[in-house]
Amino acid sequence: QVQLVESGGGVVQPGGSLRLSCTASGSISRYTMDWYRQPPGKARELVATLSPGGVTNYADSVKGRFTISRDNVKNTVDLQMNSLKPEDTAVYYCHRQGRVLTVEGARAPDSWGQGTQVTVSS
Repeated sequence: QVQLVESGGGVVQPGGSLRLSCTASGSISRYTMDWYRQPPGKARELVATLSPGGVTNYADSVKGRFTISRDNVKNTVDLQMNSLKPEDTAVYYCHRQGRVLTVEGARAPDSWGQGTQVTVSS
């Protein structure tokens, strides 16, 4: 088990930037790390993912504006958000994918942070 704590959320004007940080209580170096978000009244959605080997994937809605990165020494995962839009308003969650346990694909439970609020408004 690992605890994840997000920070860096706040209120920003459209076109502005924020940097979110996720601090893990244990190692993340061998885990895929993700950022999800949940807009008001909508379902949670995957925003960005980063594999242990450094492969990234982004939702089409944030591609070119958001960047996910990790520091395996500090056990942190960041999400740099630029050119923010009102539709980016959401609670943002850090996620550590459960470790694969078998060749058939069974995994240990995932870990989630409690979330940090990002509000983009004029």
